[in-house]
Amino acid sequence: MIERHHADLRAHLFPGDGLEAAAALVCGVAGRNRDQLLLREHILIPHEACQVRTSTRLTWPGEFLEQAIDAADLIDGAVILMHSHPGGHDHFSEVDDDSDRVVIPVLQHGCQNPRAPHGSAIMLPDGRVRTRIYNESQQSRDVLKITTIGHDIRSREIAAAGSLLAYTSGMTVDLSKKTAVIIGISGTGSITAEALARLGVGRLILIDFDKVEKRNLNRILYATTQDIGRFKTHVLRDAIRLHAPNITVETFETSIGDEAVIAAASEADVLFSCVDSMEGRYHCDLMVQAFLCPLIDMGVVIPTRLRGGKLEIADVCGRIDYVRPGGASLWQRGEVTGGGLAEEYLRRADPEDHARQIQEGYLKGMPEEAPSVISLNMRAASAAVNEWLARLYEVRHDANKKYASTYFSLAAGEEEHAGEPDIGNAWRSGIFGQGLKRPLLGLLNPRETERDVA
Repeated sequence: MIERHHADLRAHLFPGDGLEAAAALVCGVAGRNRDQLLLREHILIPHEACQVRTSTRLTWPGEFLEQAIDAADLIDGAVILMHSHPGGHDHFSEVDDDSDRVVIPVLQHGCQNPRAPHGSAIMLPDGRVRTRIYNESQQSRDVLKITTIGHDIRSREIAAAGSLLAYTSGMTVDLSKKTAVIIGISGTGSITAEALARLGVGRLILIDFDKVEKRNLNRILYATTQDIGRFKTHVLRDAIRLHAPNITVETFETSIGDEAVIAAASEADVLFSCVDSMEGRYHCDLMVQAFLCPLIDMGVVIPTRLRGGKLEIADVCGRIDYVRPGGASLWQRGEVTGGGLAEEYLRRADPEDHARQIQEGYLKGMPEEAPSVISLNMRAASAAVNEWLARLYEVRHDANKKYASTYFSLAAGEEEHAGEPDIGNAWRSGIFGQGLKRPLLGLLNPRETERDVA
């Protein structure tokens, strides 16, 4: 769930009177096994509407249950019934068990998605949450991981270890339970994947349809002349397995708009965008909102200029953006534009011009077949990985909300950072928290992305 929803629920469930309170959570469903829940919206049960409300017992009208079922059906989703334990008891009580035996079958028969994992949850005064979901046989299992995502990323399950010290073995153990998706396995992407593997991230999903070419051997980690013609994802996968055999590495050699890629990405704890196209960033933007998954987007560029008839380097710079669900998107920050998407589509319709644009990918205004930019890529990729760690663990002296965007200039020896632009109430998109509801990401047909974007 996003940070603000967690804060809303905590304020409502613990109004200060020591009595239980309730809410219905409408959740999108994600993950290839459809076992991940994304809080799309909460229905706060008015305190005065509850027929019984004591420190250990609560009953409320069925009309709110009907409202939750209707909202869940819009996204083929699930409903989680949450209430508070003001006394701090961190397990479900017998009263809770009795209630679930009555209400869960109602949810299972009332909602249109037969695979939706409905359940119940309790929140403790400190904001930690215990959740369980039920199968069709009314057998329950605990949800092992509960996360709030905002400027900070925090674990909220009962067994959460509290604040871990960054860059320690405790952090390594925590990272071993996480999944990172890296989109684009070239200059910055290969370095990002390698850094995450060395940090001990438990599962890496690598996405790139390109193959190694002679001209990019100088900036893709582990690539050799023998790898020319191999998929970039396979080169990194095989190298990581040699030094980190316990890490699961999964690869996709297709576009980011492929259905299998989208389903895999819905399982991520974080997305790293290492692409050089607006279309790729546009898809990442959609995934942030649909899957409530944080995104780290990075880019580097070396602008050139003519001075006195002589071409020279104007700057050597990079950008790292942290994008959170419910916050300002890359689109709202101006990193993705409608005009840019249309231009990319038209450029691909002219292969010769497209080839020239690829040549100029790093040095703007100057064609260069094999730019020597790995040191610049390493600077950006390292900053991007550390940006994620700063959100997970208390690293910075200042609040993370001040670091939505970071810009560095190696030419000027400067680094600047800024918070998100003010988007008011525009944070809520139609696909927010919808999970894998079709059409995926709100696109009419992911296999025809180029046509849809144009």
